Amino acid sequence: MSIQSYRDLLVWQKAMRLAAESYRLAGLLPRAEEYRLTGQLLRAAASVPANIAEGHSRGTRKDYANFISIARGSLAETETILLLLVDVELLRDEQVRASLELCAETGRMLNALLGRLRGTLKPNP
Repeated sequence: MSIQSYRDLLVWQKAMRLAAESYRLAGLLPRAEEYRLTGQLLRAAASVPANIAEGHSRGTRKDYANFISIARGSLAETETILLLLVDVELLRDEQVRASLELCAETGRMLNALLGRLRGTLKPNP
């Protein structure tokens, strides 16, 4: 299967699942957090697939790699906020477990993609 669009990328699909799950979790947070951690979580989570899409749509590998790097930063921010929400007891471990697993898997995929774009990893046969 060839990649015709960023929507064909498994990493983008995984990041979209993470963003959707983040929206579900945001609905569990108190209204008082709407302009604090809730907003930050939603912006960070949405930024991951958005940067993958934008990078894929750019004209050069260098631009693509830059946007994948930005997506990695947004992913780390998303993961950090999820962990903080558990630490401050706004969410429970079991509520964020699936999202944290998506973070880990998406992170591995982004790292592999970035390595291929930078020429430090060989593509799978």
